[in-house]
Amino acid sequence: MKAMLSEAPGGPATLVLKEIDTPQPGKGQVRLRVHAAGLNFPDTLIIRDMYQMKPPRPFAPGGEVAGEIEAVGDGVTGLAPGDRVLAMTGFGGFATHVVADAAKVIKIPDNMPYDEASCLVLTYGTSHHALKDRAAIQPGETLLILGAAGGVGAAAIELGKAAGARVIAAVSSEEKAQFCRDLGADETLIYPRELDRDAQKEFSAQIKKLAGGDGVDVVYDAVGGNYAEPAVRALAWKGRFLVVGFPAGIPKLPLNLTLLKGCQIVGVFWGAHTAREPDAHAENMQDLFRMYAEGKIKPRISASFPLEKAAEALELMQDRKVLGKVVLTVD
Repeated sequence: MKAMLSEAPGGPATLVLKEIDTPQPGKGQVRLRVHAAGLNFPDTLIIRDMYQMKPPRPFAPGGEVAGEIEAVGDGVTGLAPGDRVLAMTGFGGFATHVVADAAKVIKIPDNMPYDEASCLVLTYGTSHHALKDRAAIQPGETLLILGAAGGVGAAAIELGKAAGARVIAAVSSEEKAQFCRDLGADETLIYPRELDRDAQKEFSAQIKKLAGGDGVDVVYDAVGGNYAEPAVRALAWKGRFLVVGFPAGIPKLPLNLTLLKGCQIVGVFWGAHTAREPDAHAENMQDLFRMYAEGKIKPRISASFPLEKAAEALELMQDRKVLGKVVLTVD
């Protein structure tokens, strides 16, 4: 088999394509012939040893794949060679083959392409868990999404609209704003690449103006940094601020704002949710397959790269130039 390996901590350019032994599935595992691997921001961190998961080297990044089962280990039921599936692997997905725990493998509909299947679980799973379980978003509420043109942000637009919310998409360029409008965002807001104190105040005022009334009911923050505080300041009474990611840095928030607004700052750790609450995760996955079948959600793939160009694909991700999703196709 072939894999794009991280042999030492570093950026995308440190990945090397090598041939290694094809793994055999152990007890409770299956081996997949990978057809597509979805890229996610954690892939840019794990190769730098900046993610909470630190696999022993050498390893291939790639936590989300779709393909065909080739072999099953002892004790596996309900899955068989030839099944079309998606899998959450944590790492190892940038390869022609990968072994995954059977519990993290899900059959996909016959009409779902492998590339779309490889983009479904992490982004839509994160955003559905955030909006449904953590924010309990309601029809008619206003949702602000920071970093709305990225993978989880784009998923949040579609899921917010499916939940009956009014969606404000905040992004860094007009190109991204148009992308969000095409996804169904009701309003868009372009923020500057850098926010000083005056720019933060202006950003908060713009959010409030678009929201009307007291402000936004839910903030989905997939950016962090200096963008978080002005968004909290734009929350309505009893608003919910969802902590999703920090590509712009980990923010520091004045907690007196939570008192003044009666608001909540709510963590969204989807990976832990899937492990600790498997029944709720399974229910959410059924929701996503239903919405996919109904045409309410559809992964937006803006670029596809062959396996050997994984570094180029990851550079797009780390430079925040991605619209929707980027996929590796594995022949």
